[in-house]
Amino acid sequence: MRLHLSSEIVLNTIPEEFYAPKSAVERSEITRQEKIRTDIFPKVDDAARNIADAIVAEIKAKEVLGKYCVLCVGTGQSLTPVFNELIHRYEEKQVSFKNVVLFNAYEYFPLQADSQHSAIFQLRERLLNHIDIPEQNVYSLDGTIAQEDVQKQCRLYQQRIQTFGGIDVALLGIGRAGNIATNEPGSGLTSSTRLILVDAISREEMTMSFGTNEPVPPCSITLGVGDILGARKIYLTAWGEEKADIIQKAVEGQITEAIPASFLQTHNDAHVVIDLSAAGKLTRIIHPWLVASCKWTDKLTRAALVWLCGITKKPILKLTNKDYNENGLSELLALYGSAYNANIKIFNDLQHTITGWPGGKPNADDTYRPERAKPFPKRVVVFSPHPDDDVISMGGTIQRLVNQGHDLHVAYETSGNIAVGDEEVTRFMHFVNGFNQLFLDNKDEKITKMYKDIKKFLANKKEGDVDMPDVRTIKGLIRRGEARTACTYNNIPLDHVHFLDLPFYESGKIEKLPMTEKDVEIVRALLQKVQPHEIFVAGDLADPHGTHRKCTDAVFAAIDLEKEADAAWLKDCKIWMYRGAWAEWEIENIEMCVPMSPEELRAKRNAILKHSSQMESAPFLGNDERLFWQRAEDRNRGTAQLYDDLGLASYEAMEAFVEYKPL
Repeated sequence: MRLHLSSEIVLNTIPEEFYAPKSAVERSEITRQEKIRTDIFPKVDDAARNIADAIVAEIKAKEVLGKYCVLCVGTGQSLTPVFNELIHRYEEKQVSFKNVVLFNAYEYFPLQADSQHSAIFQLRERLLNHIDIPEQNVYSLDGTIAQEDVQKQCRLYQQRIQTFGGIDVALLGIGRAGNIATNEPGSGLTSSTRLILVDAISREEMTMSFGTNEPVPPCSITLGVGDILGARKIYLTAWGEEKADIIQKAVEGQITEAIPASFLQTHNDAHVVIDLSAAGKLTRIIHPWLVASCKWTDKLTRAALVWLCGITKKPILKLTNKDYNENGLSELLALYGSAYNANIKIFNDLQHTITGWPGGKPNADDTYRPERAKPFPKRVVVFSPHPDDDVISMGGTIQRLVNQGHDLHVAYETSGNIAVGDEEVTRFMHFVNGFNQLFLDNKDEKITKMYKDIKKFLANKKEGDVDMPDVRTIKGLIRRGEARTACTYNNIPLDHVHFLDLPFYESGKIEKLPMTEKDVEIVRALLQKVQPHEIFVAGDLADPHGTHRKCTDAVFAAIDLEKEADAAWLKDCKIWMYRGAWAEWEIENIEMCVPMSPEELRAKRNAILKHSSQMESAPFLGNDERLFWQRAEDRNRGTAQLYDDLGLASYEAMEAFVEYKPL
């Protein structure tokens, strides 16, 4: 069973010469916008092996000289593949760590003495406990000391590093705010080891590293930028499209305190090692025509013309030969013969993505339509990772599908219970207890006892405590009720509303359990029952909390099994990926775009608002202060504005989709 098919999705095929140049000359040409040596690999495992090769070589070289190899290591999630590769090398007896001295790059502050969520505890669990590094060779800052002792400890830590001759290799991740170690935006080039306040974005990322609901301490004691730059060699890692923006700014942007990672541009042996997804915003990947000759596909041509429209502030059909020539796109003129020919080709391609019939228009020529006219009506399944992603991501499309007569099912893949605040439980328990008192004369003893037990639990609950099972169940019921209300508003029959409650989600913590065959079989059973002609599935693979990716992997794995079984229904099924509140598809990848009128957009908002527990009190709104309905409207209006700017039809808002073809 293939459980990670989402990692194999490739929307734009990147020619190998743009991420793996064959010569130094080719590299210098395509990387001229990059100010740090950047190595791009098609897969994370390939990149991890590259870093492990360098670290192992350094360890062995020092061993030959009879010296210690001094490593400085962070604990971010992006380092896990490298740690796993180093452990594998040790287990295969390819390297020993007995001559390694390791310095932990940062530690949370303040910490309780018995905390299992310190940075050093994570480092031991993920690396140190699995290799033969001597305990006396491991050094870490102490987050349990009194605040007045922190400054002295920082000076001693720096002195200890110098005692061993300085850092040979620093291995770090990069945060979404551009932080290295926990040097937050505003950290200076020469900043030294110190106590620092951790900002909201970094704390959210650290919570994912914790893997529990335990709150991240407000501060950290971290090696400074100056200390890190003192390392003889530095490796910075990042994986996934959620890091693409910050990697581009750090590698190609200006050196600035607003992005501490940009200071690596001043180092003479710094290496950024990333996968193709994290490289997605680098010039050689997103705008390759600016650095080399290209093999022009339809998608690349579309991307180039959309970019050119943005540069010239013109719609597609007004672009001229001069615009092409002055902005590095003369190759397209040679290919198409004139700007007009290229313009009309891409204009028509984009025009054909727009449809008010997301399930296909009956009795119509569907040659240039995204969806087939037949069969009609279609059986449709919308998979929603949480109990509100359906209306947030494609609420307007759902309305159209229902109003146009399709047989629509919504499958809520997880309970979403950890995203419900305790005050919602209290409110509902007050109602149930009051109902028992007023209408049942307190005869239901189970309600009375549960009310007291839950009230006591919530009164004594500390920040970060995992909810008791009954509380999680109630929170799940709250979200079920909201989802049913939203579906009723959208005229979806309640017998077409499915709550799958995939087991991987039910950890009670932010970090979920591994997605397994059990999750896949639940999804597969629904598909076999409905046998849809059209499937909509989350494509928000940069979802910062990871649930979307696991849910999508479960759907793709189930489809993969049905494909292997030669299921007849799958041969007549089309699969569309939507995105949620976090981001939208790049326009060159959009294959279906469903417009919304102002009235339809208001109806979508109303459906989102039915999920009342996810408004102001939702714990995962993140650093973006907009509520989910506001994010969705801004994103949908932004897509419509982009189409308008390109000279296509002007709509109030649009929802975009990309087709998934089973691998």
